[in-house]
Amino acid sequence: MKTVYIYNKVKESLRTTLFLVAGALLFTGCSDFLDIQPMNSTVLENYWKEKADVTGAVNGCYEALASEDVIKRMAIWGELRSENVVLGTLTNSQYQNTYNNLNEMLKENLLQTNEMCNWSSIYNVINRCNIVCHYAPEVEQIDPNYTNNELKATIAEMKTIRALCYFYLIRTFRDVPYVTEPSIDDNQNYVVPATKFEVVLDSLVNDLESIKNDAQRRFSVEKVVNKSISVPAENNSRITRWAIYALLADLYLWKGDWDNVIKYCDLVMDYKAQQYNELIQTDQISDVELFDGVPMVLEAVKGQQDVGNTYTSVFGQGNSFESIFELYYTGGTGQENKWVSNFYGNGNNNIGLLKASECLMDGFTTDQNQIWISQKDCRAYESLESEGTSYAITKYTRPRASFSLLRLGIVKINDSRRSTPNSNWIFYRLSDVMLMKAEALIQRGEADWPEAFKLINNVYKRANNIAPETTTGSLSYETYSSSREKMEDLLFAERHREFLFEGKRWYDLVRLARRDGKTERLASCAIRKYRQDINVIKIKLTDPNYIYFPYAKSELKVNPLLKQNPAFDKGEDGNLN
Repeated sequence: MKTVYIYNKVKESLRTTLFLVAGALLFTGCSDFLDIQPMNSTVLENYWKEKADVTGAVNGCYEALASEDVIKRMAIWGELRSENVVLGTLTNSQYQNTYNNLNEMLKENLLQTNEMCNWSSIYNVINRCNIVCHYAPEVEQIDPNYTNNELKATIAEMKTIRALCYFYLIRTFRDVPYVTEPSIDDNQNYVVPATKFEVVLDSLVNDLESIKNDAQRRFSVEKVVNKSISVPAENNSRITRWAIYALLADLYLWKGDWDNVIKYCDLVMDYKAQQYNELIQTDQISDVELFDGVPMVLEAVKGQQDVGNTYTSVFGQGNSFESIFELYYTGGTGQENKWVSNFYGNGNNNIGLLKASECLMDGFTTDQNQIWISQKDCRAYESLESEGTSYAITKYTRPRASFSLLRLGIVKINDSRRSTPNSNWIFYRLSDVMLMKAEALIQRGEADWPEAFKLINNVYKRANNIAPETTTGSLSYETYSSSREKMEDLLFAERHREFLFEGKRWYDLVRLARRDGKTERLASCAIRKYRQDINVIKIKLTDPNYIYFPYAKSELKVNPLLKQNPAFDKGEDGNLN
């Protein structure tokens, strides 16, 4: 497939064209048709005839979003430049080039030739969504089985996935080409300049506001089977109305519209409370409890002493009660999450291409650590573990976690790594919504700080296995309430602990820097992991342009309207040095 401008152009074959539209699921039983049809956009028009065509195309969009190329970029863009990770171990020669590129990035040596600056796989997902939005209305006119309400729900799903992709792009590159029309005909010209960050952000908000009420609330109803709750995976692994609300809250957070952040977070939290009440009426839920009205999965199931249940539910099994939107990987003959298995570790290699930075655990056993307030914080044991002189990333890599905190310090969890790369990848979960609301409350003013603190403290209490009604061992409001900056530091520190290795930390620091209008707090956090060249890296990060990535050299060649990020417009490779 040939890449032209910002989209993968369809030029090689009809098979490639149909793959772009609907994904590999559509190939079964179509070989004769593929062989005889002409290779132009008429094929696409002939394809969109019935509801099943739309369903296949929608599945293709989710498959593309879940591909390794996409998730690898989204996670690396949001994680690598933070203090969380350093270079791990190369165990697969297939990843040699990636390993070298990661090494350069970890030295803050960002080159426009680095493969991680290539955004084509993200724009491929965007184009798939654009194609569905373009053709699905025609199907609704032809097939009576495809209703107008179903059409609107489809458009809502596609526009939300598209918005999610653009949200990743602007947080990574700042200004990006923004196109909502599909690339169908080779005669179309997609040489377009980059649209400003703020303009794209406003467009995404307006787009989602226009379709938010068209999305499905649930795809399946929760069922009680043998007195245990069965939560259908598709309610979390497809775009629902609640996923749109969570994304809108995040977009408004970056806009600085605090009232709307709070509005959409409340809608999600109210829904989770309603869902909890529905489930509690039909069955006893032993591992979910209300924290000031917000239901959260407990670290220890009632009646048991061992902790780790939150990890097992949220990251091990996946599709937990707290999930809002995550990608579902079946492993085996289905789609595999190779990002986690290759970059974080697997059953054969405890350390992948990346490992946890030592700064995360420096001084942990002597209470001198910069990250963890308490040695009883379960997340310190669930997210990483000592591996010789290094720290392996364990979040997502285990199917379960169960351990005792009677012995503090470095706890070794006995549960092994996954043998099959089938861990889900989470975009939004309930604690994220709680902390987004807390951030907005802090920014709205001192009168809202007690409520913000309560939300932060509840996330902290759950992670430290402190009962909802207990105050002993929890955070103290007076410690942080003397200034907005202290409240912000508390909020971002709690987000750091809660979302380790989930591809959010660098974006949190960028958002903080944008709000500050300077990069001091970002730089002070990011340099924690470095042992050498600290001043050189710190100087680079003082440039507000440098906190974004350069455009790929290949994109600059084919799109003369793209102007390189000024931090990278020096030298052949676009590096400051």
